[in-house]
Amino acid sequence: MKFLGLLIFLVGLVSLLVASFGANHFLLLWVDNWGRSIGWAIRVAITIFGYVLYYLHRNDD
Repeated sequence: MKFLGLLIFLVGLVSLLVASFGANHFLLLWVDNWGRSIGWAIRVAITIFGYVLYYLHRNDD
């Protein structure tokens, strides 16, 4: 779970960085179908979810 949380966190972080520069990957374009503000909220939620998942399982081996 620690690895999965880290992976989700990094994907969300990269999505935030790429979107802030105005470029979008074709796999992430579905996020903006509901508007830019909802797209940003989804990106932030994915990033926070990944961090929380990593944080809760950081001591697992």
